Order: sequence, then structure tokens, then C-alpha cells
Amino acid sequence: METSVRVLVANRPRLLRELVLSTLTGQEGIDVVGEAENEQDVPSLVAKTRPDFLLIGLDESRRRPPLCDLLLRDFPALRIIAVAPNTNVGIFYWASFEIHSTTMEASEEALLGVMRKSAVPQKGSVV
Repeated sequence: METSVRVLVANRPRLLRELVLSTLTGQEGIDVVGEAENEQDVPSLVAKTRPDFLLIGLDESRRRPPLCDLLLRDFPALRIIAVAPNTNVGIFYWASFEIHSTTMEASEEALLGVMRKSAVPQKGSVV
């Protein structure tokens, strides 16, 4: 059974929100789980609806909206698409993390050192 992609459509401008909603409504495999008229409502709606994607408006500066940082910190699996309404520009934001490793001696001292964050990666470690 195929799972639908859950989408929350948010904030300004109203015309963009309505256009996106009309485009997504009825699309197979897409489930619009809500819409937010005000940016301050977005974090609580994301927490409540747990969308896969959030669509937001992007201002002309094309700088990453502060809302993206807040949401991606709290909901790292969320993907955000920001669209500038007056230009043909969209930006896709997502979070990722890196996994680091290093070799260590298999001893009580090394184990405790790692746990106490006093271990220093050895030369040639994989990070």
C-alpha cells in the first residue's frame, strides 16, 4: 500500500497559497493536511499534522527564512519548499546530519575517556 505525501501549505501571500492548494488538491499520492494563514501558526500546525513537506512563500531576498531553521531543528525529517511569488524561483530546504567515527583502544580507560569526551581522535580516523 502506497503512502501519501503529507503537505502543509503555509502563510503569505494568500494568492500563492490558494494556487498551491488548487494545484495539489486531488493529486494522487498527495494529501494536503492543512493550511496556515499566519507564520506564527506554522510550528504548532507542523507539530500537530506532521507533514512530509511544508510549502511557504519566499521573500525577494531569497535568504533562508528564520522559520526554516526553527522547524528543521525541531522536525529534522521535514522538507520545506519556499517559492517566491513574483519570480520563477523556488528553494528546497532539508536537514541532514553527519555521522563521525574514530578508532579507539578497547579498554576501560578509552571507554571512559570517550564517555567523558576527553578522547582525542587518532591520526587517520574516519570522520
